Amino acid sequence: MKFAERMSRLGTESAFETLARAQKLEREKGMEVIHLQIGEPDFDTPRNISDAAIKAINEGYTHYTTPAGFLESREAIAEYYFRMRGIRYDPDEVVITPGSKEIMYSLIMMLAEEGDEVIYPDPGYPIYKSVIEFSGATKVPIPLREENEFRLDVKELKALITPKTKLLIINSPQNPTSSILTREDMEEIYRLACDHDFLIMTDEIYSRIIYDTEYSSVAQLDEKKERVMVLDGMSKVYAMCGWRLGWGLMPKKVAEGVVRMQTNITSCATSFIQRALNEALLGPQDAPTKMVAEFKKRRDFIVDGMNQIEGFNCLKPNGAFYVWPNITATGWDSRDLAEYLLTELGVAGLSGTAFGDYGQGYLRFSYSNSIENIGKAIDRMKKAMPALIKEPVK
Repeated sequence: MKFAERMSRLGTESAFETLARAQKLEREKGMEVIHLQIGEPDFDTPRNISDAAIKAINEGYTHYTTPAGFLESREAIAEYYFRMRGIRYDPDEVVITPGSKEIMYSLIMMLAEEGDEVIYPDPGYPIYKSVIEFSGATKVPIPLREENEFRLDVKELKALITPKTKLLIINSPQNPTSSILTREDMEEIYRLACDHDFLIMTDEIYSRIIYDTEYSSVAQLDEKKERVMVLDGMSKVYAMCGWRLGWGLMPKKVAEGVVRMQTNITSCATSFIQRALNEALLGPQDAPTKMVAEFKKRRDFIVDGMNQIEGFNCLKPNGAFYVWPNITATGWDSRDLAEYLLTELGVAGLSGTAFGDYGQGYLRFSYSNSIENIGKAIDRMKKAMPALIKEPVK
């Protein structure tokens, strides 16, 4: 069977591939694998949210909604974002989708085409690059460098902008590096967008998972709500990855386009999950607060452990739940070391190159696992690495 040519331009996500391989090792070889590869909280969804979904099912919320989502749920998102960021969105500027990936896909496919350029972070979430290429637009990676704490360098961004620049994608806190853009970064980025007339998609899926700092959104600078589109969802902070519910906040005209895309793709998000969304966003926030506090403990633990492994050097992140250790002193290629750790040590992490060419020399580990399991993984690597050090890669 011959696929359409565009399928050759569609990428994938290595975290799920590594998860499948790790599970196969567990199943077929009986290996105990420590899962630090997937970006999914190990907590259960808070009980009040699950109860709200069950109640909605029992009340008959099992039918279609409008493609944009229930009005009450879009109002809840608008109210939530006002409480969090101080920005007042109209419900017509909100679209609810089955996971925030659909917002990302819809915006890129709607806004970018052949002849346009889209700037995105490298290393970065791999689906950005995948969908840009699928759209036919030209991908323009902006390197995130360790000397800048993996924040986007605004001077470097300015040098990449051309008259063809249509869209900039930013992600803060960032996957995979967990870096956070400062308020000053946001102001300079927004100024460039205005001066050169391009749009910004800000991926804020980790914006509630921050430590030791304040969070700023570029959307707070977009007073007329005409240039910035926000992507967010339930998966990370409410431990609801499998529920598949996300949303976007955007100019009304753009929202109308996303609604049309959703009509053609999924029709609407699941109705009873939308009812649970209301409880999650406007109900008690004790559970996510406890989750973030636990993530902070794990962060401190894993960073300390990573820096005790020979050949590893790891910055302390201020957001999300990933560490991004520099492994160049081991002399190993990132892919090769990630493969060795999985198949020989039973430690599942990801090669930095799974997130772009500028990820070479790094690995990503998720600390959305227990301190006990993180400790096991660190102990295995600490014992093994001294004998594995090679001459540094040139």
